[in-house]
Amino acid sequence: MAKVALQASETSFFEATSSILPPDPAAAEAAANKFLSIAMPLHGLGVLEEDLIRMAGIQGTAALRLKPRKLFVFCADNGVVKQGVTQTGQEVTTAVCEHLAYGGSTVNRMAALADCAVVPVDVGTAGEPRGEEILRRKVRSGTRDFTEEAAMTREECLQALCIGMELAAEEKRRGTALLLAGEMGIGNTTTSAALTAALLERNPAELIGRGAGLSDEGLVRKRRAVEKGLALHNDLRGDALGLLSALGGFDLAALAGLMLGAAIEQIPLLLDGIITEAAALAAVCLAPGVRGYLFASHCSADPLAGALLTALDLKPLISAGLHLGEGTGAVAALPLLDMAEAVYSGADSFTELGIAAYTEQGGKQ
Repeated sequence: MAKVALQASETSFFEATSSILPPDPAAAEAAANKFLSIAMPLHGLGVLEEDLIRMAGIQGTAALRLKPRKLFVFCADNGVVKQGVTQTGQEVTTAVCEHLAYGGSTVNRMAALADCAVVPVDVGTAGEPRGEEILRRKVRSGTRDFTEEAAMTREECLQALCIGMELAAEEKRRGTALLLAGEMGIGNTTTSAALTAALLERNPAELIGRGAGLSDEGLVRKRRAVEKGLALHNDLRGDALGLLSALGGFDLAALAGLMLGAAIEQIPLLLDGIITEAAALAAVCLAPGVRGYLFASHCSADPLAGALLTALDLKPLISAGLHLGEGTGAVAALPLLDMAEAVYSGADSFTELGIAAYTEQGGKQ
């Protein structure tokens, strides 16, 4: 597999991402045929079935695995908070990063039930979170305010991208079967909205939500900040790396890198909510082949979610109004995938029951 060093040039970065191969269609077909043999209505598990078939194609075998799996939670701060776009300050990013390390955060409790490892990664917090379990990969102590200048230099953005890619490569060597993407960063719904609007060339007013509970006045400030940032960096239209650098954050860039690395290493990756989906959009703009390695866990309550899932052409497993972050939505989808895999690997077939199999007879549900 192609590798890319943490101090890679843009040339070597794009050379590495150009090596992404499509999933194995023969393995996916074998998995689809196995599902057809199971004594249940055709395509009875819906999107769960579709996702497992795609995962088999990614892993290159119908004997697919969902374990071991690992969630990376990228933690970083965003300079745009200076514009009053958040309810809380950057100290919350540091505090939650520490809670993730100590095992007391929301996603830790959920992941323990779902048999999923959780690894917080400090790629750009403004503080210095404590905890031996934190991976120290800080590029800089927070980004700059994108309403005044680029949030990151291209070199800083590239470094964050490469951090995510290297983590995926390490997990490939460890035999990890499934990666999950999560984040924590005060202000990152603002960066995600700005980046999405720029990449999709959409009116930001249609995409901007209240994040973690903004007031009406805060929502106005958030919209103004996004509009100002888009106007300032309008000359970067069509330059995905430039837009990610100018409007994104270290969390978004590292997430996009994890997705790029997962595709290079042929590991399926389960997205969380709008922050990870915005990073996924950036990753797909940088290397379209990434899309075949991504899976949607849920549809967030944020207005960004619909636009992002449509752009990524992904079907979510859960629609429950989730908007917590940290990777909680991705972890919540794991038991559903596990149950589908239990059916796939162990349910009786039509032959074993001595009954005729269902056949495709046209029409749609």
